[in-house]
Amino acid sequence: MTLALQGVSKVVGGQTHVHKTDLTLEKGTMNVLLGPTSSGKTSLMRLMAGLDVPNTGTIHWNGKDVTGMRVQDRKVAMVYQQFINYPSMTVYDNIASPMRLLGKSPAEIDAAVQKSADLMKLTPMLQRKPLELSGGQQQRCALARALVKDAGLVLLDEPLANLDYKLREELRIEIPKIFEEAGSIFVYATTEPEEALLLGGNTATLWEGRVTQFGLTPNVYRNPVDATTARVFSDPPMNFVQILKTGQTLNFGDGNSAPAAGKLAELPDGEYTAGFRPNHLEIMQHTPEAVAFTARLVVTELTGSETFVHLNHQGERWVGLIHGIHKLNIGDDLQVWLDPSHIYMFDKKGALVAPAAYALAA
Repeated sequence: MTLALQGVSKVVGGQTHVHKTDLTLEKGTMNVLLGPTSSGKTSLMRLMAGLDVPNTGTIHWNGKDVTGMRVQDRKVAMVYQQFINYPSMTVYDNIASPMRLLGKSPAEIDAAVQKSADLMKLTPMLQRKPLELSGGQQQRCALARALVKDAGLVLLDEPLANLDYKLREELRIEIPKIFEEAGSIFVYATTEPEEALLLGGNTATLWEGRVTQFGLTPNVYRNPVDATTARVFSDPPMNFVQILKTGQTLNFGDGNSAPAAGKLAELPDGEYTAGFRPNHLEIMQHTPEAVAFTARLVVTELTGSETFVHLNHQGERWVGLIHGIHKLNIGDDLQVWLDPSHIYMFDKKGALVAPAAYALAA
């Protein structure tokens, strides 16, 4: 069972929502579409489902061209962030509706409804109407209906955004297991890199309607093919600084330098862009190799156990994710440290030319 997109694109009102895309998804796999708002995730899912017809290219299901086939004629289950339920039906009947359309027996329907309702914590609410539920409960009803549909392709467009944190964490673990057991192709759209890492499987990173990279989630995270992918797969986005490599030295342009070790030492001399993730910027020197930078503190954000520091380094905006709660004064110059083993190196066009040493060791 495969879903193959070949040269698929979508233009609406003269604006390209999806640039020409080739993508193949296999049976029993989890596939995350990761990108910011308006990057093309929903547009791509609508093409997969058959809700929209591509301007170019074809879509194949198990080798059959289904480009013009209606969504009603495909075995597709869809759940959106904005939940859709039948308001006149009970929660039980909402969940059961796909199985009734498939002609399943009452016993099969009841068993499936009870199982999915239990997973979604909806058992006490089965006889209520959707409008009697909270927003999060209504979304769980929509998810439960997708679970029982026995679909070959399951499309979830940011489905957990309206749920509380604890339930969201539980479902991130449980939902993929359920669909993998069914052998479905599972496609999950999110704006959150952390969610992609938790879900695992494969990840396609999207930026302005283009799939910039697709592969096993840990590989895409550790080895982004370019600076755009690295920016997408980091929250907050990856920080960047210009570097001049001369001989075995990396010169950062503000008087700081560091030895070029490992893959960095193999690069030809010249100008590069160094990228590093916010969690690798520190306010204390934890390794002898760490390089010190002076940056102006612009904003701090406390998350409860961590501190985000927003910095201005010679006109470049950096963000650091620092463990613990720190009392820092806005407007002060702050010394921050970066271990060169956490540096990704990109060429002038943004292509990755040397991954971070820590990623190679992972």
